[in-house]
Amino acid sequence: MQQYSSLSDQNSQIDVTPKLLRTIEQLRAQLWLESSLNKLQSRLNDCLLSACNTVPQAGAAQAEILQTVVNEINSAVNSSNLVLADCAVGIALFQPQETVATVCYISRSPSPNSQPLFLEVLTAEKKLLLRLQEVIKLEDLQQLENQQPPSAWRLADDSGNVMGWLIIAATPLSSDRESLIKSQAQLRSQLMARSAKYCTTALVQLRHILSWEQRYQQLSNSNQELERTNQLKNQFLANTSHEIRTPLSSIIGFTHLLLAPGYEPTKERQQEYLNIIQSSGKHLLALINDILDLSKIEANQLEVQWEKVDVPVLCSNVLALVKEKAANKGLKLCLELEPDITTLVADPLRLKQMLLNLLFNALKFTSKGSVGLQVASKGVCVHFTVWDTGSGISQEDQIQLFQPYFQIAKAVADGVEGTGLGLAVTQKLAQIHGGSVKVESEVDRGSRFTLVLPLKQEVGVGGDEEAGKDEGVGEAKFSSFPLPFTPSSSVEILLVENDLPNADLMQIYLRKLGYQVTWVKNAAEMWETLTELEPVVILMDVYLADGNGLNLVQQLREHPQYRTIPVIVQTAMAMKGDRETCLAAGVDDYISKPIDLPLLASLVAKYSKAPNSVDEE
Repeated sequence: MQQYSSLSDQNSQIDVTPKLLRTIEQLRAQLWLESSLNKLQSRLNDCLLSACNTVPQAGAAQAEILQTVVNEINSAVNSSNLVLADCAVGIALFQPQETVATVCYISRSPSPNSQPLFLEVLTAEKKLLLRLQEVIKLEDLQQLENQQPPSAWRLADDSGNVMGWLIIAATPLSSDRESLIKSQAQLRSQLMARSAKYCTTALVQLRHILSWEQRYQQLSNSNQELERTNQLKNQFLANTSHEIRTPLSSIIGFTHLLLAPGYEPTKERQQEYLNIIQSSGKHLLALINDILDLSKIEANQLEVQWEKVDVPVLCSNVLALVKEKAANKGLKLCLELEPDITTLVADPLRLKQMLLNLLFNALKFTSKGSVGLQVASKGVCVHFTVWDTGSGISQEDQIQLFQPYFQIAKAVADGVEGTGLGLAVTQKLAQIHGGSVKVESEVDRGSRFTLVLPLKQEVGVGGDEEAGKDEGVGEAKFSSFPLPFTPSSSVEILLVENDLPNADLMQIYLRKLGYQVTWVKNAAEMWETLTELEPVVILMDVYLADGNGLNLVQQLREHPQYRTIPVIVQTAMAMKGDRETCLAAGVDDYISKPIDLPLLASLVAKYSKAPNSVDEE
């Protein structure tokens, strides 16, 4: 009995041994699986960390992750002490809307003599070669994914879109134990399935990292641009303040001198001081106009009126405007115009502005010799070259010449007056015309500025009428010469003006020309005066203390007795669209402040039915 029991115990121990061995094998396989996956995860984390630190290209970072996955799986399988089949791992990438995927990554072969491995698509009874650039149909990949055990695992992003497939090709396991084959297949499937998840997670994280890096770079660029803009703004304000204060100093200073008690300068001195005040005022207005032009160009709001321009006539007109300045400095003016150049398509007002900027600069920096304008045709372009025999420009200064507010240090030291905006505006106007401005110069050997413009523009030619309106206001030049006519003393003018100094200025000037001027400072006084007065022309300020001048014009047009009275608005509204706004309100004409007195006289003469000779002026 005891012997039987003893034998029974021995048999029990013998029966337990195979189960224990199987348990140990399973444990060892599980430890291998977790160790391999941990190593893969560690390597993927290294890739992501590298992407965070180095900001790589998106394609290079993704390639590193995918190649790491196939290499780590291959290394884990071939370094295992487990009896696993010989296998190769690859990744086939898939593009949306396509029906095939391409093998772009593959693991290293375990030995140089290893034969290529095939993917067995059992349901289709065919084999697919696993090698680089192999094209696999989508339907075959889906079959590989669905067969048992699977040979493909999809890689999808966080939105569920398929990016590709992780693929394994293995040789059949040679073993008589079906359970071993089954367990090894399961182990391999677990490794591949979880590796696919790790790969997918890493790719999604990489996309987030790259997106954050891109956003960070955009924010960094935006911050740099804001900082640059802030610096430019500060520089703009500083330069503008300086440029405005300089002529204001002369205006205020000489005015104070003339008003000082006990100081009685000679008539010649008074004339000299007044000339300085007028010159400083013109300089201040030119600065404001340049700033407005530059701001309109930068905001892409500058209106360009394309027309066929008569080049010889325009060039003659431009030289006529600078003739007096050249004569005062004893300089000779020259014009060289090729006879075959007749017309080009451009904005005549802006073309004249560009040429005047270049000519005034040439005259400014030339003390003796000549200044000239040369016009030549070269291919599909016209070259307007303004040359001089002046002081010239150094190479260092030429680099910054077209920057806003830049002025040559020597010129500033010599007291040469300028805003530093003329060339910047000229260059930008040339670019709007599809052209450019070039400079050639040597110190003490003169300069050549060439404005290159295309003969034709792609845009249509605009109407002459609108261009004429713009030109009439935009090109008004200040003049100290009164118009040569004496209106009848019966011509009544009603001046509606809120500002006392401007009102005094216009009254004195128009009365000197022979007009009867009645001044009122607000809307209420205007309506009261109209009951007693029948003005031939009404001069209307836009901003009044008790109303808007444009609204008053509309109200006047609604009264039959006032409907036909011409109304000219005088206003500080000088931005884009202001003229059109005034005309749309029903006014007959427009003049911007500061008031150009000769232009004011011309407009009043025109609408007060003055003689034809006046209209011509």
